[in-house]
Amino acid sequence: MALKILGLSGALTHDPSAALYIDGILVAAAEEERFVRDKHAKNRMPYEAAKFCLEFAGIKPADVDAVAIPFAPISIFGKARWHYARRYLYAPDRALDAIFAGNRRYYRYRKRIEWCLVQLGFDLKKIEIVPVEHHLAHAASAYHCSGFKEKTAILGIDGKGEYATTFFGYGENGKIHKIKEFFDPDSLGGLYGAITEYLGFEMLDGEYKVMGMAPYGDPAKYDFSRLARFENGELTVNTDYANVIGFRRYKENGKGYYFSPKLVEWLGPRRSGDVADDPYIHYAASMQKLFEDLALQMIDYHLGYILRETGRLVFSGGGALNVKLNQKIIARQDVRELFVQPASGDAGTAVGAAAYVSEERGVPVEKMEHVYLGPAYSNEDVIAACARHPARPSWQMIDEVPQQVARLLVAGHPVAWFHGRMEFGPRALGGRSILGCPSAAGVADRINEQIKFRERWRPFCPSMIDSVGPKMLDSEHPAPFMTFTFEVAENWKRRVPEVVHEDGTSRAQVLERRHNPRYYDLMLELEKLTGNGVVLNTSLNRRGEAMICSPTDALNMFFGSDLEYLVMEDVLVVKDSSKTALIDGGAQ
Repeated sequence: MALKILGLSGALTHDPSAALYIDGILVAAAEEERFVRDKHAKNRMPYEAAKFCLEFAGIKPADVDAVAIPFAPISIFGKARWHYARRYLYAPDRALDAIFAGNRRYYRYRKRIEWCLVQLGFDLKKIEIVPVEHHLAHAASAYHCSGFKEKTAILGIDGKGEYATTFFGYGENGKIHKIKEFFDPDSLGGLYGAITEYLGFEMLDGEYKVMGMAPYGDPAKYDFSRLARFENGELTVNTDYANVIGFRRYKENGKGYYFSPKLVEWLGPRRSGDVADDPYIHYAASMQKLFEDLALQMIDYHLGYILRETGRLVFSGGGALNVKLNQKIIARQDVRELFVQPASGDAGTAVGAAAYVSEERGVPVEKMEHVYLGPAYSNEDVIAACARHPARPSWQMIDEVPQQVARLLVAGHPVAWFHGRMEFGPRALGGRSILGCPSAAGVADRINEQIKFRERWRPFCPSMIDSVGPKMLDSEHPAPFMTFTFEVAENWKRRVPEVVHEDGTSRAQVLERRHNPRYYDLMLELEKLTGNGVVLNTSLNRRGEAMICSPTDALNMFFGSDLEYLVMEDVLVVKDSSKTALIDGGAQ
């Protein structure tokens, strides 16, 4: 009988998700936020995501062999709880709680998972719930999904799990071996999150905005080294400034933050508004540099000998979404190939926990080659959504979709693109995207200002066909998931200026046709029309919203922005029926 493992994450905090492995094949995975339309779905359960996975696979709760969760009890006899207590002595209630009731969060987590399973129709007396340590789930999501067969170094950086914040290990013959962990509050990811809050963004959401702001600043203007140090193999965060709890927190309008008043005394008032200005752009640059420098030092110290032996590294945790760091890692002489889990944040731990349990039960999991793991919708579903929508959209069926959309893009029009299964993870990769022509001057600003309603300094990313990637990026390194930035070749900077960031780099997706034929064919058509097999690609959503899931979600977003064209499968939706001239041979 087939082994069926359901992974469920996010029962306590953010980004709940579900993933289903059947005989080592990842058949479905999705984030709860996409179904409930609440970005990050904080403090929700992965009910809708799990329901989708089961229904997609055509199985019932009774068919599932085990439920894997990425949260586990931590022994009092290990280092983690004592380290936490010692470092938080200034908050004795928290310190004592770690020692005497240190698994309270785990029991709350499990109880909520059990409640969710009951709602889904599981019999708790018959289903096995298997806890997997949070960082081990992160590690498994990277190593087991990488497809690497030889000995592989494993790195995990995030805010925190149960207590751990950073994981160093290696994988060999399908087994994961732990080398070293750091524990809360000594968290590089947590420090980055605290500075994210200081810079006016939301922790666990705005870190990529800090990374996007950093190229506009000068890291040499401010020395952030006082915030953290790495010595003798150990990371220490300065809790006078950041990663603070209780009375040390800076408070504003009744909300407490993970930085202290002392940080404000040093750097000035917390940033507000959307303008990327002095000195905050320099603070962002300094934080990014500190993050990169410390991470690279930690890799050298704890994983360098493995890298020199094999050249293989896998990376997961929220820190793995820092594409600038990933670029630096790829540039290392001892790294031949880096695999970054595309859903490397906490949503990906559902995959990791399920993969880990599958491997432990003797069923190896497949290499993750794409992220098209969510729901798909037919033309009939799209037409039904149009018929129900209060805006009474004008729509028609179209032929030769890649050719038609390519003509629209070349004419300077952004197009909402809805095709196939929804992506798993934070990146739009041609399933739920807003597209533009990267050589059409001003299209990026238009999408930022009129459609996405986001900060003007936010960059856009390119998708490209695999024959273009090595020429534009001057690299043969695989890049299927937009998890790396690359230096753009000089001649390509002039050809596709709308997808080149301030520092001359691009966070690129290099696509093989077998993974998304229609999206690939669209870029082939662009190549015929412009000479560039590249498209500007950003997620199909507006600022602060979860990525679109269903046709109804897409229509709501379409009529809430200045988009003029929405293509869902073979259905073209327009606000002005005169815009359908594209079908007659020319984009207006």
